[in-house]
Amino acid sequence: MVADIKESVRAVDASAVLELLPRRPRLLALGEPTHGEDALLGLRNALFRQLVEEGYRTIAVESDCLKGLLVDEYVTGGPGTLDRAMEVGFSHAWGAFPANRELVRWMRAHNEDRPASQRLRFAGFDGPLEITAAASPRQALTALHDHLAARVDAGLLPCTADALDDLLGPDDRWTDPAAMTDPARSVGRSAEAARLRLVADDLVALLDTQAPHLAAAASREERERARLYGRTATGLLRYHHAMADTSPARMTRLVTVRDQMMAHNLLALAERGPVFVHAHNSHLQRVKSAMRMWEGRVEWWSAGALVNAEVGEDYAFVAGALGTIGHQGVDAPPPETVEGLLYALGEDRCVVGAARLAAALGDPPPAPRESPWFGYAPLDPAHLPHIDGVAFVRDAAPN
Repeated sequence: MVADIKESVRAVDASAVLELLPRRPRLLALGEPTHGEDALLGLRNALFRQLVEEGYRTIAVESDCLKGLLVDEYVTGGPGTLDRAMEVGFSHAWGAFPANRELVRWMRAHNEDRPASQRLRFAGFDGPLEITAAASPRQALTALHDHLAARVDAGLLPCTADALDDLLGPDDRWTDPAAMTDPARSVGRSAEAARLRLVADDLVALLDTQAPHLAAAASREERERARLYGRTATGLLRYHHAMADTSPARMTRLVTVRDQMMAHNLLALAERGPVFVHAHNSHLQRVKSAMRMWEGRVEWWSAGALVNAEVGEDYAFVAGALGTIGHQGVDAPPPETVEGLLYALGEDRCVVGAARLAAALGDPPPAPRESPWFGYAPLDPAHLPHIDGVAFVRDAAPN
């Protein structure tokens, strides 16, 4: 099987990745099978640097979209320090990883003395969500309200700022981590939350209906940010509503809302130009994603699947694959798996077309590799027909 693909294996670089694709996509996604490994993040950084030369100016990562605004401000020459950007600009504790720090440092240095049109941009495309809790909708709702209140007649607003504050109440009502496992602890279906969903909908509608006026009254950057606040507010309120659900479909609704928020953010980012996207494979693949949680198996359409349905060949997905993670007990892969076939090549890093891999593995494809560690998701060979390429890292050393 190794001989069947050896001639088509390339070093991981921008030209090799782009040659796998029928056209240069507006959204080029690189997945990873686990989070936090420096070897995978370093590969992402190196590839982005090369893609910049190919016209990609934005990198979008699996992190809070509102926190990401702070990183974007920093890399485009704004005030503050690198330490501050890493501390407050990432969710999921991603700011602590050295490779993420190096990415932000390099982007700021690259942007120095460049005009705004040539600067690199950073974006988080995840919602303000953690696996154990979700943020209050306060930041997004109040920012959207403030944007409109400063530019349109007050009589058009659905409520005053004080009324909005009263409806929101204390933030800890929204962020209670117990609500993730106990729907009764969620405020997502309270009378106030129901009213807030109507307010958010009215604010977003006002943003749309006042577009001709706002085009003259606000900069493009301000308008893009206002739309982000609108998407985030409505998405968070929908997420909190699902947290209060007591039906068996509760977790499916939660993961679906999250990836829908991701997809909407990616589509909006693509409006400004080509975007390089990095996240877990499960958020980027075209086939249905699945995972086992405390409430059982959950299946949903990922952000990548939703974006692909919208833009077709303007979306491309290169899945990440990994040979060993010795410090997590993930040893050399069985030879009949995707990872085993790539591991036998002996290359530290390589990329290969998914169709060539599928042909080498045969039909029907073998079963996916089994992982002894819950934090690593092997690549399923049955997914190869729906993937553009596979970027492989042979060994992940301890960070």
